Amino acid sequence: MRILPAKAKMVGIAAWLLATALLALPMCGQTVAVPQSRVLLDQAYTSMYNLKFDVAFQKAEQAKSFTKDDPMPWVAQACAALFREFDRLHILRSEMFSSDASFEAREAYKWDPQSRQQFEVALAGADKLAQERLSQNRDDSAALFALALTHGLRADDAALISKKNMAALGFIKTANGYADRLLARWPDYYDAYVATGMGKYVIGGKAAPVRWVLRIGGIKGDQAEGLKELKLAADKGHFLAPFARILLAFDDLRHNDKVQARKIFASLHDQFPANPLFAQEMAKIDQVARSVGPGQ
Repeated sequence: MRILPAKAKMVGIAAWLLATALLALPMCGQTVAVPQSRVLLDQAYTSMYNLKFDVAFQKAEQAKSFTKDDPMPWVAQACAALFREFDRLHILRSEMFSSDASFEAREAYKWDPQSRQQFEVALAGADKLAQERLSQNRDDSAALFALALTHGLRADDAALISKKNMAALGFIKTANGYADRLLARWPDYYDAYVATGMGKYVIGGKAAPVRWVLRIGGIKGDQAEGLKELKLAADKGHFLAPFARILLAFDDLRHNDKVQARKIFASLHDQFPANPLFAQEMAKIDQVARSVGPGQ
């Protein structure tokens, strides 16, 4: 899931398998083919956002055979398992995110047992490979990236499915630690900003006394900074950019910017036409507009 740096050199591309571009890149009059593992991961995430979860798992499984020491295919499978539950439980809906009150009033859900097992196995596989890489090089970028994302996914599970707020905050803190180490050296790992941005956004929305207590515990929150990082992930990220765009659209609705929210949902619908969520959210916005009437 490495994102191609905006000014990366060809030497840097050869340094890590997942840092290649989506299209073949010119090099001395020739072309460098996109590694098959990257192609398969692209297909896995596209399938996931189109709600074709079985295909997403299959593509990520195939990617493992090309990069046996790479945690990223395992991360992709953990993402697919989590998003499958988001879809089944109708979690990624604007109603949940429309206000602090609606978010606090969200239900605690139970996982489908098979999906839960897939989630845990994928996370364990990613963590194992990442820790093995860190034991060889404490600054291994792929390992830091994977660990930032696996703990971010655990935070999403705890916050949005299980409703275990304190556990979610702990996972956010750990994810931010890995992401900060990564981004301090490689600020162009744009997908990692989803982990840091969402954490800052969620914590920044809490009451001042809660933020003070969390800050003592080393967990900082700033909604404005969180939104900035989510926008960076949405604009320059790759695999997690659609997720960042969904969160930004929900924030636009939260602040009554229905025009911008609809633009985001429309672009997502064009990119992932098999996912009905985006058309449904546009329909909600249009229904409100019709009920209010022009000029009101």
